Amino acid sequence: MSRHLEVGERIVRTETLHGGITAELRKLTIGRRDGGTHDLVLRSFVDPVYVGHAEDWLNREAGALSLLTGTGVPAPGLVAVDPTAAHCEYPSLLMTHLAGRTVLDDEALETRVPLLARQLVAIHALRPAERPREYVALTTADTVVTPKGADAAAWAAAIDVIRRPAPPYEGRFLHRDFQPGNVLFDMPPPRSAGARITGVVDWAATSWGPADLDVAHCSTNLALLHGPAWGLRFAEAYEEAGGVLAAAANERLYWQVRDALASSEEVQSVAQPWREAGRTKLTTRAVEQRLDAHVTALMDTLG
Repeated sequence: MSRHLEVGERIVRTETLHGGITAELRKLTIGRRDGGTHDLVLRSFVDPVYVGHAEDWLNREAGALSLLTGTGVPAPGLVAVDPTAAHCEYPSLLMTHLAGRTVLDDEALETRVPLLARQLVAIHALRPAERPREYVALTTADTVVTPKGADAAAWAAAIDVIRRPAPPYEGRFLHRDFQPGNVLFDMPPPRSAGARITGVVDWAATSWGPADLDVAHCSTNLALLHGPAWGLRFAEAYEEAGGVLAAAANERLYWQVRDALASSEEVQSVAQPWREAGRTKLTTRAVEQRLDAHVTALMDTLG
């Protein structure tokens, strides 16, 4: 840290930020010589499960943050990166701190979903001079974990969908983990009518691929957080905001189902941070039931 502070600056306070799954986040308050302060965020890969991926993820995030500077997409500014832990105890990235907060409860959902959709359309509109790497699928038909008590016929049909080759698509710049936990909001009262997005964070999985895949990922998260109707609503909101999805229903189904089934393998790791953030009723079992409802709704609507 000391190498990247101005003369006379020092760290005066640290605060652990909650909600992350793969990395630990700390807000660092920096004291200036004039008595003022400013904040930075240190993102460190500590868990041995993820440290092996840290160099790739941090390099990709550093590249994405550099690319996003000046684009109008509200992303943190890159300060420094140490992807191999040459200077830090763990592989880490230092970035500017953005105002706002994540909103994982049902507060002002009708307002926030269109805002999320418009923000994702803006991200997909970026045309970088150097494309990020091609997207990586996060599940296969053979690794899906069907929840206990799930609609067996719907899940079998959904698994058959992703056995097929991926549909053709027009590539877009993807965040690849765009969902409420990675979006910061300013939510002024009353009833958050003036809500606005202040930041989009966690760009470590930036990829090139179909817009449908980012939309599917946010849809899945909204369905698990708020119920399957909100998962279906997000795709509508994305198109209302000017986004373009696959023309054929079976192609849309492929991407939606692929992301939903990928979530089946990590229900526990997703549910725990949500409970820690205050959604105490979202037990692993409750999230499994919502995932089953989401998959069933997708098969009924698009299948």
